Amino acid sequence: MGGFFFDTDDGDFRTVDDTGMEFADIEAAKAEAQAALVGMANDKLPDGNERDFIVRARDEAGLTVLQVTLSLTVAYPSEGQE
Repeated sequence: MGGFFFDTDDGDFRTVDDTGMEFADIEAAKAEAQAALVGMANDKLPDGNERDFIVRARDEAGLTVLQVTLSLTVAYPSEGQE
């Protein structure tokens, strides 16, 4: 078991996790980070056409051991076409 701290960045706000959570391994922490990204994107859809949602997991020593990014891009492929 290990403690993981999840820091988030939604393009406007960054949060630093001071509490942490226990997981059996890094794969379990990865699943948690991926679920958090879905919630972040659902709570804050972008005002513009691009946004990255990022979750970084740190270990108990403070080292970043995992980064998961969800990129949302809005494109209008038919614009400019005749």
